[in-house]
Amino acid sequence: MNARGEDLGAAALAIARVEYPALEPGRYLELLDRMGTEARDRISGTAVRTDEAIRAFNEYLYDEQGFSGNRQRYDDPRNSFLNEVLDRRTGIPISLAVVYLEVARRAGIRVAGVNFPGHFLLRATLGTVDASPEARERFAIIDPFHGGARLSEPDCRELLRQHVGDDAAFDEQLLEPANRRDIIVRMLVNLKRLYVRMRSFPQARVMSDLLLTADPPAYTELRDRGLLAYHLEDFAAALRDLEAYLRLRPRHTTMIEESPGTGEEAEGTQPEQSDDVQIWEHVKNLRRRVAGFN
Repeated sequence: MNARGEDLGAAALAIARVEYPALEPGRYLELLDRMGTEARDRISGTAVRTDEAIRAFNEYLYDEQGFSGNRQRYDDPRNSFLNEVLDRRTGIPISLAVVYLEVARRAGIRVAGVNFPGHFLLRATLGTVDASPEARERFAIIDPFHGGARLSEPDCRELLRQHVGDDAAFDEQLLEPANRRDIIVRMLVNLKRLYVRMRSFPQARVMSDLLLTADPPAYTELRDRGLLAYHLEDFAAALRDLEAYLRLRPRHTTMIEESPGTGEEAEGTQPEQSDDVQIWEHVKNLRRRVAGFN
């Protein structure tokens, strides 16, 4: 599904219910509907796939409605929840991008997310370079965190350098549209990391659950969920996830086999990567713990 899918806002509000169980999504979806109608009125005198439409839309969203990036308190957890962003009119790049996408879709403007490293961006389609059938679409890269600022390719290169480092190689594919799953996964990863930093392990574990639902092949998420279960002393669940992670590691498929009747690892199965060595030690300790409960 495209990033402009109708349920992106609903999905973001569903994620917010992890922190706000009593949240009622309906009133926020109605707010997005109302904002979309107002934005459509503001751009009614312009063609929707033009620079003028984007300028008018940005004036509505940032100047009139007062949305802005929270530079002073970037790590405030409220910046990551759509309900709080709509109430407080501030957030981080990806949460502001969700507002932008949902209001723009309702206003009839064609905008997609861009899963840019370190700083989520937007891509607005402006039409084609010429009228031929082979003409390439012209698009604008927009920074939702900085008032809808237009970014040139040199701007994007500098942004990449700031977030990834001087050796980062810029590629135009970094500016390709993200799909709905990409956006949801990035929101969940951001929140999981935030909860871990806050040592809010139950909430972080819920985010891992949601990540595995959204992206089942992400076997490294089994590792993270297992470690979170370990912190929460849910040893049986931790063992189950960490064993599954080690089985799915491409280079270590036999790592968790046991010698018959010994409860010890099979000969020749020592992992080669330091992270996996630590995980393997956790698994051995967990096996002893879980065996002691039986």
